[in-house]
This record gives sequence, C-alpha cells and structure tokens, in this order.
Amino acid sequence: MAFTDIYSIAGSAMNAQTIRLNTVASNLANADAVSASPQDAYKALKPVFATVYSNAQLSAGDNAFPSAEVRIVDVVQSSQEAERRFEPNNPLANDEGYVYYPGVDVVAEMADMMSATRSFETNVEVLSNVKSMQQGLLRLGQGS
Repeated sequence: MAFTDIYSIAGSAMNAQTIRLNTVASNLANADAVSASPQDAYKALKPVFATVYSNAQLSAGDNAFPSAEVRIVDVVQSSQEAERRFEPNNPLANDEGYVYYPGVDVVAEMADMMSATRSFETNVEVLSNVKSMQQGLLRLGQGS
C-alpha cells in the first residue's frame, strides 16, 4: 500500500468524522428547541457512511491490500418522536397548553461525540506516523 493511499484513507475518515461531529453539534444545539407542533419539532441528524473500495485493486485479484475510502452517503433525520410537555405559559403552547421538544438523547449524542473525536484523533495519529516513516526513508537515502 502506497503512502498516498494511507493519506487518502485517513483523510476521508477524518472528513467523515468531521461531518459526524457537525451533526452531533447541531443535535445538541437544538436539544431544547421548543415548537408548537410535533411536525415542526427539530429532528436529530444522523450521517450515513459507506466504505468504497478501489475498483482497480478489487478486479486485479492479487493479494494486495485494497484501498478504501469512507464516504458520506447521506445525512438523514431521526425517526424519534417529539416529546410533548404541558407548559401552558409557554408562548408557543397550543390550545391545549402543550409544546413539543425534539427527541434528542443528549447522553447518546455526547457518547457519539466522544467516539467521533477519538476516531478523528486516531486518524491524525496515523498521518503523523506515516509522516515519520517517510522522513525515516528519506534519511536512509542520505546514507547517514
């Protein structure tokens, strides 16, 4: 596997985790957003990832490591129902005195954020190690 493949794989993974962190941030920012109806309530966002393999290496049939990338296929809305709360003094309350909060699980979002952050950090570490390996190869060529 070439160094450029490693850079490409780690870069695509970092991009995917950035999208994941952005959706988590959006979900957390809107966790307490109130709306007048369940249809208007914020729906949590979830990214959908896919692994895309290099066709050239898959068709070659040799024992080489296939190169792959992480791609963001879509960002979908959660199917979680809005939470109905009785708050008759809220200016957004309907005729019955209810408002609707998004069905965002803050604890799950925080766990997702920690997982995405750790994955991003791991890919940064991979890039750092590849850089060190390349510098070591250059030093070998100098005949130190």
